[in-house]
Amino acid sequence: MGRVLALDWGRVRIGVALSDPTGSLASPYRTLSARPRETFLRELAGILREEEVELVLIGLPLHMNGSEGESAEAARALAAEVETLGVPVRLWDERLSSFTAESNLREAGRKPSRDKARVDRAAAAILLQEFLDSGES
Repeated sequence: MGRVLALDWGRVRIGVALSDPTGSLASPYRTLSARPRETFLRELAGILREEEVELVLIGLPLHMNGSEGESAEAARALAAEVETLGVPVRLWDERLSSFTAESNLREAGRKPSRDKARVDRAAAAILLQEFLDSGES
């Protein structure tokens, strides 16, 4: 497996993380604006080409009991749109990725409330690293 890109999506911002070329290490990459959707998809298509991404991983926000709600439905809709860019897409359970990212930033002496874009990128990297470590890539 080559490069994998992960999206920690939200209604305002979408955190982006990228794996190294061997597909073993995740790093925060960028934060994109979620709106307008056409602009987001155009920017994402450019990243996919430039970084030679072979798989897009999208966080699937599940409730703690594993059930899906409105946010999971929106993630599935986003996945369908991203698939039109010609790169395979997988959904991945993202429970607690944002919470973990905020905790990590607090431990590093940063205030998550002051830099939500950094939280989004970090959450995408956590999501991606969990996927890479799972061996399912």
